[in-house]
Amino acid sequence: MSVTMDECSSSAVRASDVPIEDVGPGIKRQMLGYGPGIMICRVWFEKDAIGDVHSHFHSQSSYVESGRFMVHVDGKDFELGAGDCFYVAPHQDHGAVCLEAGVLLDTFSPAREDFLDAGDPS
Repeated sequence: MSVTMDECSSSAVRASDVPIEDVGPGIKRQMLGYGPGIMICRVWFEKDAIGDVHSHFHSQSSYVESGRFMVHVDGKDFELGAGDCFYVAPHQDHGAVCLEAGVLLDTFSPAREDFLDAGDPS
């Protein structure tokens, strides 16, 4: 899916209208509201799915909507469940292992243009 920042200028997004894409074994992503400065994505994880450790120049805040995750951020590991969240500063290594199937809501600033170009799944 190739979308530009200009194509998401609406102030309302119906999740039912937004495609869900496979981005790795046991992981699906749906890009919801975004503009140049911010983006929110819903990410589904099957049990034992791994979000590999990686880094990027974006700030990231993630909310655990459901499930349980072992989250790695900047050398520290945290077990998090529904209602918990974590923050990742730019360039910090981070990743997650899904302990119980669930959903993360990932917010990025600025928006992940690489996601819009159907590029890197990290």
